[in-house]
Amino acid sequence: MANDAVVFVRMESYVKKGAEMILRELGVTPTELVTMLYHQIILKEKIPFEISLPHREPIATGDMSEEEVMKIVQSGVDDVKAGRTFTPEEFEALLDLKYKKKSK
Repeated sequence: MANDAVVFVRMESYVKKGAEMILRELGVTPTELVTMLYHQIILKEKIPFEISLPHREPIATGDMSEEEVMKIVQSGVDDVKAGRTFTPEEFEALLDLKYKKKSK
């Protein structure tokens, strides 16, 4: 069956950027996620599931090879070159969302 319907969603840019960073880690596109969600809503007749990354401790570079560290550094450089950055306000809001703090 052809994809012939469109869903438009408006949201704050920092929410979109933050979610898409996590979706990339999960290997899922926004379209795939919405399609999965809609299928599950139909099957379960409710909002059916939660997708999240497991809690991760901060990375200790002492346990990593130089190649592993450079891969992480290069990923950051690539993000900056591609414009995947946050203003201080967006970053603070993301931290507030992640750690469930109330915004000021």
